[in-house]
Amino acid sequence: MTGFQRIRSTLIGVLMLISSFILIRFPDYGFMIIAGILSISLAIYGIRTLVFYFTLARHMVGGREIFYLGVIVLDFGIFTITVADVSPVFLIAYLLAVYVFAGLIDILRALEAKKLAAPSWKFRLAGGIVSIIIALVAVVFGIVLKSMDTLVYIYAIGLIYSAVTRIITAFRKSAMVYIQ
Repeated sequence: MTGFQRIRSTLIGVLMLISSFILIRFPDYGFMIIAGILSISLAIYGIRTLVFYFTLARHMVGGREIFYLGVIVLDFGIFTITVADVSPVFLIAYLLAVYVFAGLIDILRALEAKKLAAPSWKFRLAGGIVSIIIALVAVVFGIVLKSMDTLVYIYAIGLIYSAVTRIITAFRKSAMVYIQ
């Protein structure tokens, strides 16, 4: 990780911490804040992926998949902001699906890293398990008990966890491979 990437990752982590504390402080507006954060972050990621495709990835093997990913993620970002006004149940289900999917991806990457004897596989496995646990707890409080304030607190806790892991990863030593 370069110095600029470390600074950027740390700043994003700090912004995530500030956002989570705003959610904890104002849980009444939390649902709309979560919808805004989710839709803006998905739209930005989709636009970044599309820019990457048009600048470089269209000449790469697998570039078409990057294009499809960018279009789909951008559509999800736009879809999230339009659905937020209709019903909170759609956003809750969407948020839970994102947490479960991210947790499964982290677990699968950790298992692959374990096979390759990478030292940080335990950290990634713990992150995947925490994401799935957050999703299950959110199902109980959001859909079964219909408690929006508790769901906002759960999302804020998940955001704090993501921010702390991002900041820790930014300060972790990178493995440097030198070719002689």
